[in-house]
Formats: sequence, structure tokens, C-alpha cells
Amino acid sequence: MEAIDARTTTELLPPLVTVEGLPASTRTRRRSWATSRQVARLAVMVADVVSVALAMVLAHQGARALHAVSDVRPYLIVGAASLLGWVIVFDRYHLYNARHVAHRRDEVVALVHAIGVSILLTAVVAYALGSAVARSWLVLTFVIASLGLIVERELVRASFNAARRRGHLLRPVALAGTGDEAAALAAMLTDQPELGYRVVALIGDADNLHPSLVGLAPMLDPRTKVAEQVRMAGAAGVLVATTDVDLDTTNRLSRTLPDAGIHVELSSSLKDIDAARLSIRPLGRFPVVYVEPVHRTGWRPKAKRAFDVSLAVALLVVTAPLWLVVAVALKLTSRGPVLFKQERVGRRGRRFQVYKFRTMVVDAEQRLVELARVNEADGPLFKLKQDPRVTQVGRVLRKLSLDELPQLLNVVKGEMSLVGPRPALPREVTQWGPELFDRLRVQPGITGMWQVNGRSNSSFAEYQRWDLYYVDNWSIWRDLAILAKTVPVVLSSKGAY
Repeated sequence: MEAIDARTTTELLPPLVTVEGLPASTRTRRRSWATSRQVARLAVMVADVVSVALAMVLAHQGARALHAVSDVRPYLIVGAASLLGWVIVFDRYHLYNARHVAHRRDEVVALVHAIGVSILLTAVVAYALGSAVARSWLVLTFVIASLGLIVERELVRASFNAARRRGHLLRPVALAGTGDEAAALAAMLTDQPELGYRVVALIGDADNLHPSLVGLAPMLDPRTKVAEQVRMAGAAGVLVATTDVDLDTTNRLSRTLPDAGIHVELSSSLKDIDAARLSIRPLGRFPVVYVEPVHRTGWRPKAKRAFDVSLAVALLVVTAPLWLVVAVALKLTSRGPVLFKQERVGRRGRRFQVYKFRTMVVDAEQRLVELARVNEADGPLFKLKQDPRVTQVGRVLRKLSLDELPQLLNVVKGEMSLVGPRPALPREVTQWGPELFDRLRVQPGITGMWQVNGRSNSSFAEYQRWDLYYVDNWSIWRDLAILAKTVPVVLSSKGAY
């Protein structure tokens, strides 16, 4: 009874922005978002059905080539009769819910499980219809559907991301909080529209508003009729910056808004910790977040090392003719050695000589001092788009990232890894803050999170954040994902100069 009275009392307080004061255009935003979401959901369902049907047809052709099947009619009947079941199974695995497939790894795991269950369902349908289907057809359908649906889902993800970057398919949300964390969340959602959110209202105290949030969206008062205000603002959910909102307000929003049909999401207040490492468990009456440790010992580092050496040796063999071409081009166009050696700082602060194809004139290090005043990078890094020290051949090598090829030798020698933070110069290390020394806990790499997320186009703060994120959340799967992302980044020459 006390809780009801308290809520009734706060509702008498005047709101910062009245419901009637919100722009009329916001009243249709939520309805528009709901319609767009249903259309997108239906489009994904249709794409899945087409992919599954095609997989069944290709599986029949494969089974026929193996002389395991002949008549196509029972397969058409069983396939058509089971397709709806596949969609239902996919729906039960939340494969049409954006919150459950935000991470590629989660989506792939759920997808493979759902396909396995759907294959069993297809076998049951065949039995119920009295149609004899070959087991080879079922096995081939599982394999082809798994590969096809993974590719199809990646294409769907890419098309959705492209649409979001154009301002479409963005979930309208109210951001609860007006401090540093809310400002960081708002900036992230603005910079990364592919996350799928648009801030349409702020919930909090206008007197304590972070400067970057001024003018972003209308202010709503958390003390009065929040659900009604959120609806009128056109928001489909509320994102709570937990460090900016007091405990009582957070609990009130979490209790009352879901009952009003408004989704509530709470930030963990943890910055740059992979969500895969977090799990929620009860501690008395409090839900607490457990952070899984990163396993840096045992078989994992050995597997990483074995993978590094195997792939590095293979790449050295495959690219051997290219080394000869580059060497001849360098010798014919500029004086100096083919390979450039430079001291870098590796794991645990050990110094080593990094190898690169020479892309600059021989006195490049001596001329660095005179160019320091025109440095285009912030922090201890040095970057210059039109660096006069770079040779013509060197510019091509840098554009194609071919100058990094000799670092495969560093990988074989155990001084570097294929994936890891960029190996730093000793003079850069002297300008690091205490936190950045955590980079030295792992081997430096030829490619890494910074390289595939901006490279030379990013700031030093981003360089630091990406490298520390990698160190804090390392896994073999993350290394494989970074290697996969490196290929299109290199081909596009993004951030390379």
C-alpha cells in the first residue's frame, strides 16, 4: 500500500516536459517502428523458407547422384509439408528476435541447433505421411541448409545494417540518465547506427544534463507518469544508464514499464567487457552479474601458437613469388635495403626487431623530427597521409598492406602473433598511461581489432580502447573473427596510407 501511495504522490509533481508538449510527429513513431519490425521479420521468414527449400532441392540432387533416391514426388510432399514446421522451430529458437541474434556467434549456434531439430521434425513428417525418404537426403539437407542459412543470415544482417545506416529500422528508445554514461551510450548509438537504436527522449533531471546531450531529445521527468510520456514520445523501449540513475528510479522503471508494454534494458555499467563473458545469477534478492575470466593458460595459447606457425609458414610459401616481385621493384626504384628493420616492444616489454618491406627513403628516421610538427595523429602515434618520406612503390605496398608481409617471419620466430595489438615503438611506450601497459600481456600481432576497426582513420583513444578490449576479452574464436575481417579491410584499403 505504501508503494502505491508513494507513486501517487510523485505523480502530482510537475513534469519537465508535459505529454502534450511533445511534438505531434512523435506519436506515430512507435507505430511506424512496429510496422517496420513486422515487415522485416516477415522478410527474414520468407528468406529462410526459400533457403531451406533450395537446400532440400540441392540435397535431393546430391542424394540422386549417390543413387540413393529416384522418385522426386515424396521429397516434394515431405519438404512442402514440413516447411511451416521449420519456421515454427526457428521462431522457438528466437531466430526472429533481434535481441537474441545480435551476436553472430549466438545466431550461428542457435541456427545450427534449430536446423538439427527441424531435420528431426522433417523425418517425423515423412513417417506420418508414410513417405520413405533416404537418410542421405536428410543428412545432406542438414549440411546444405546449415551452410546456406548462415550465408543468408549474413546477407540479411548486412542489408539491415545498410538500412540502419540510412536511418531505417531503428528502434526508438528513451535514454534514462543524463550523466557521463548516458552521454557515452548516446554517442555510441549515434556513431554506430547498425546497433539499431535511435534516442527519441531523455529521462532525468534537466539541471544535471551532460553538455553533449543538450538538444538531443525532449526531456521526460522520471517522477511522474513515465510510461505515458514514453509512449507519447514514440519510444518502443527504455535504455537505462545505471550509473546515472538512482536505485529507486531504476527499480521503478524496471517494474512499471514492462507491464505497460515498454521494453526495458539496463546497462551493466561495465565498459568494453564482452557480453559473452557476463552471466546473471541471483544473490539473495539481488540479481548480480558474474564476469567469466579469460583463460590464458592450458591448451588455448598452445593452440594459438600452433595455428600462428602453421598459417604463417603456409603464407610464406604461397607469397614467395610476390616477395621477389616486391624486392625487384624496390631495388629498381630507390636505393636502400629491401627489408626494413625497426625495434619494437613485444610481450612483457621485450624488445625485438620487426621486419617490413621498406616503403620509405633510407634517411626516413632522421627526417622524422622535422615532420613532427605536422603530425596528423593524436597521442604518441605518428601518422601523415602525404608523408614525403614514402616512396612511390612504398605507397602502393602500404595501400595494399603488402609491406607487412615480412612480419610473418616475426610470427615464426615467436616474437609476434598473427592477431594481437600493434607492436609499439619504444618512444610510444614512454608516453603511455598506466592502463595501456596491459597491451604487453599478449604478443603483438600483424592484424588486430584496431586494424580492422579504423586503422589510421581512428583516434589514439580508439586505438587504446580496441587494443585493451582485445587483451581483456581474448579467445581463439575472436582471433579467427579478426582474421576473417582483415581480408575485406585489406582489399578495401580502408585507413591504409
